[in-house]
Amino acid sequence: MSEYESIWSDLQGVAFTQGYLDVGGVRTRYWHAGDKAKPALVLLHGSGGHVEAYSRNLQAHAEHFSTWVIDMLGHGYTARPGHPLEVKHYVAHLITFLDAVGVERASISGESLGGWVATRTAIDHPDRVERLVLNTAGGSQADPEVMKRIITLSMAAVTEPTWETVQARIRWLMADKTKDYDDVVASRQRIYRQPGFVEAMRDIMALQDPEIRQRNLVSPQDYGRITAPTLVLWTSDDPTADVTEGRRIASMIPGARFEVLPDCGHWPQYEDPKSFNALHLDFLLGG
Repeated sequence: MSEYESIWSDLQGVAFTQGYLDVGGVRTRYWHAGDKAKPALVLLHGSGGHVEAYSRNLQAHAEHFSTWVIDMLGHGYTARPGHPLEVKHYVAHLITFLDAVGVERASISGESLGGWVATRTAIDHPDRVERLVLNTAGGSQADPEVMKRIITLSMAAVTEPTWETVQARIRWLMADKTKDYDDVVASRQRIYRQPGFVEAMRDIMALQDPEIRQRNLVSPQDYGRITAPTLVLWTSDDPTADVTEGRRIASMIPGARFEVLPDCGHWPQYEDPKSFNALHLDFLLGG
């Protein structure tokens, strides 16, 4: 029998806090670990996600950074504004969060939608971003098939949040389809069962609408404006775009480093935390 994977056992032995902050009137859930005197790092999850995406990364990063993970605007247990969410809304929430915790500059690492938000933050607020990590990041293209798949799986998971529908959404993220991901499924199922979450997911899915997506895409010129040292991290089995797309993103960002993690899907930080943490920290610490 394969070993049971538990979010709680990932966090055992980690000194961390979970709490809620008022971020410009938005009740925002966060995890924090590490000495607040150390350089700040913010980890951003993907579309429809939540802080648990980083349960296997908190300990390693807290040794070196004041590490924050947030449920992004309209996600998880963070308040929902009740309108379609575009990248500028997430960026404004992130900047207001940094202000709320008294952080002038932070390294920002984002996965999928989080990477898209991190990208835009580095372009529009270069003074706030120390280093940038784009982990299977969105924002560079509009693939109709992928967009349709995300909408179908996500809406099925919130409209009828059974074990099967939520598990299908989680397995889609992963290279290894044989695992059950019970703890992640249970966490997400509880989030998706919150009152009003069907409407919330429709607002989150706004970026999968072709017209809305188009006006939010990051242009080659915008990528070229990024001044923060950048790591573009891709995987062998990403379900949203193959390695060539990751390489293309890296080629547009001045001086960007490009790395590929094998045998991972859309969540390399969860599927192979040992390799991810080592690579991620090497870059964040100046490697």
